[in-house]
Amino acid sequence: MLQARIAARAFNTPLLVEPSKAMAFLSGLGPRILGRSVEMGLEGGAAQSALPAARASILAGGLLDDDRQHGNAPYPVVDGIAVIEIAGVLIHRGGWIGQSSGQTSYEGIAAQIEAAASEPSVRGLALEIDSFGGEVAGVFDLADRIRAVRTAKPVWAFVAEHAFSAGYALASQADRILLPRTGALGSIGVVVMHADLSGQLDQDGLRVTLIHSGTHKIDGNPYTPLPAAVRDGIQREIDMLRVLFAETVAAGRAGRMSQEAALATEAATYRGADAVAAGLADEVTDLAHGFASFRQVVTRTQTLSLPRAPLAQTRHPAQTRKETAMSHEIDGDDTHEDSIPNAPDPDDTAGKAAPAASASPAAQIPETSPDPAVASETSTVAIQAATQPGNLAELSARLRSEAAEIAEIAAQAGRLGIAIDAAKALREGTTPEALRGFVLERASAAADARDIVAASPSPILPQAKESPIIAAAKRAAAAGNRG
Repeated sequence: MLQARIAARAFNTPLLVEPSKAMAFLSGLGPRILGRSVEMGLEGGAAQSALPAARASILAGGLLDDDRQHGNAPYPVVDGIAVIEIAGVLIHRGGWIGQSSGQTSYEGIAAQIEAAASEPSVRGLALEIDSFGGEVAGVFDLADRIRAVRTAKPVWAFVAEHAFSAGYALASQADRILLPRTGALGSIGVVVMHADLSGQLDQDGLRVTLIHSGTHKIDGNPYTPLPAAVRDGIQREIDMLRVLFAETVAAGRAGRMSQEAALATEAATYRGADAVAAGLADEVTDLAHGFASFRQVVTRTQTLSLPRAPLAQTRHPAQTRKETAMSHEIDGDDTHEDSIPNAPDPDDTAGKAAPAASASPAAQIPETSPDPAVASETSTVAIQAATQPGNLAELSARLRSEAAEIAEIAAQAGRLGIAIDAAKALREGTTPEALRGFVLERASAAADARDIVAASPSPILPQAKESPIIAAAKRAAAAGNRG
């Protein structure tokens, strides 16, 4: 019964599978399914290839033990990255997660993709692919899902040696495709296998009669030679599917491979650096190092996408005019630094009403938490913007710009006598706006402290004498009045 189901899925149906894998299938399982040896007549003269043994995940390593070690998660999670394995023969339907008897179902992959997309703790998806392809049915819908997910979370594909046909259709939807030097991918084409048993039946003295209703009901049956009209119809169908395949690749690799370029490959396969040169992949690297790079990108994106709340939520009404004046000092030209009289010295303010101005650098930038609802909305919008294809350069430029601005603010604060640890601000993701507000608050508090009289004049201690200049001015004024 199982062999009948395999035969129904393998013969007379379009497949996105690498041709040598189809030949290996016929060599190994053909006699068991058809009851006799199989003579192969595959156009193009592709060489036979042995089936690879199933392997454990490279990226997740020993962490992968189905979903038992991860609670209800149908995938392993490494540093906030969901590792989704796509291996073996790819089939449309299958009520399981991950591999089963060398097969992976689009249904199971889709379930993992959706779970990772909706899980807040998952910040990125890694597709670990080692497949020679599989069925056409279901692959393009799954490709669309992967492409949609990457608008919210980064998706990288790691080719663990092979990503052919349907496997490449899925890999091409990732933001980046990485493969080792020996890795291979491509085969953007479609194949249909037809078994002609008529000659063998004649030798055995057997005749099969198919009673049917409808002219095309028995098209492609294995008991008669394949008519030219039926062959032409099958050819038109797979040509159309190949165009759809190329459109899907072009949509996933927008700006890196066009539909025309995908069709121009003529279903060829590419290995290592040749795959990158052809536009089918982005980088040749050891997958462990590639995954480490992805972890850094995900961490950096998360840091930049979650801005801190302003360090000072409230302001005393008396500080408004002072903050306005100080903003010109911090934002404007350095020639205005004298516009703030008596800039506070950390040593002078110790023990007074504003001791925070002389605190250690580690205490200069307090930890604050934004409102959860606001932070969630801000994070979602920022991540969607940051993970668009091609935005890595923009992300890097933004990081450099913010680092330069924070360094400038720290230098200006130092001239005011306020110590700022710029490196700590960068590590904690403090925004320039929040840091500028913090400096204004500290400078304003220090200025207020100088205006506060901490105690009434002592009746015992001698009082300070009147300034000679003021005394002379008073005498001159009195003499003028008398004159």
